[in-house]
Amino acid sequence: MTDPRVRRIRPEDVDTVVELVYALAEYERAPQECHLTSEQLHGALFGEAPALFGHVAEADGEIAGFTLWFLNFSTWRGTHGIYLEDLYVREEQRGSGLGKVLLATLAAECVDKGYHRLEWSVLNWNPAVGFYRALGALPQDEWSVYRLTDEPLKVLAKEA
Repeated sequence: MTDPRVRRIRPEDVDTVVELVYALAEYERAPQECHLTSEQLHGALFGEAPALFGHVAEADGEIAGFTLWFLNFSTWRGTHGIYLEDLYVREEQRGSGLGKVLLATLAAECVDKGYHRLEWSVLNWNPAVGFYRALGALPQDEWSVYRLTDEPLKVLAKEA
């Protein structure tokens, strides 16, 4: 059974979700890194070939949280999975169960579609680590995330 507080993002939700993305960047102590615009998010979610998907959670008639996610692929499992890019619940709604129901919605999406993984990254200092562990999520401590952006990305691209 799906929780009525959670639904797919609609075009009219985009501006609010962008606001929440900026709130997440502030929470993660990196507001200077966030440059998302409503136009970019709208195009990614609702353009000709969308590769980004999302849900919102509502409380008291307002959007109180969201997820943004995309498909990845496991060559070892031979199936797609979901990579959760962002999950955020407004501070005043934390502890209300919205975070869990957002994750449960993505878990159901995986099970319904035959996907074998739901993955995400968490900052080590984030108090949500305990919440994720309580759900049975395990850190992949043997892996390190690497990222190329900005000038190093452009430099490497010149090698192609």
